[in-house]
Amino acid sequence: MRRVRRCVALAAAWPLAAAVTVLAPLAWADTSAPAPAPPPEDRIPAIAGTWPVGVRPTVLRGFEPPATVYGPGHRGVDLGAPAGTPVRAVAAGRVTFAGRVAGRGVLSMELTGTGLRTTYEPVSPSVKKGDRVRAGETVGTVEPTGSHCGAATCVHWGLLRDKTYLDPLSLLPPWLLRRGPSRLLPVLGVPVPA
Repeated sequence: MRRVRRCVALAAAWPLAAAVTVLAPLAWADTSAPAPAPPPEDRIPAIAGTWPVGVRPTVLRGFEPPATVYGPGHRGVDLGAPAGTPVRAVAAGRVTFAGRVAGRGVLSMELTGTGLRTTYEPVSPSVKKGDRVRAGETVGTVEPTGSHCGAATCVHWGLLRDKTYLDPLSLLPPWLLRRGPSRLLPVLGVPVPA
């Protein structure tokens, strides 16, 4: 009789053991929602004809995309520029915002035919909402205060497609990104002409 009870107990416990074996790994799995996959990015056209400030400004802090929509990161680049430096439109477009946000001068422009928008801050705008601007046109000046670059003054330059932040340096063609002059290296193993 004991043997029958043991067989019945094992037969009843088997489905429970199988369920625990299958479901246990799921119980220990990380249940937090994974970061949303970034949307498929179309190539960003290298349409900028100029840097927003200076000729080749120092990039004080680069683009650091956040892992999640509200996660930490740096949604643009900080370009070193003294107060009063002219700020230029990197490409042709239309001004979508020119005003103050949280005490800082902010300028936002929709770039013609791209679905992209650039932002600049802290800037004292010399244009107003709705103005059409050409590539390289001065749109404002760097403000002396409001920068998040500590002791240095800088311009925070951002790039967005809808609500997705992108690296604004991707707007610059390779020849604008190069640092310093080209250097010729010696050719080894070739006889010097007499």
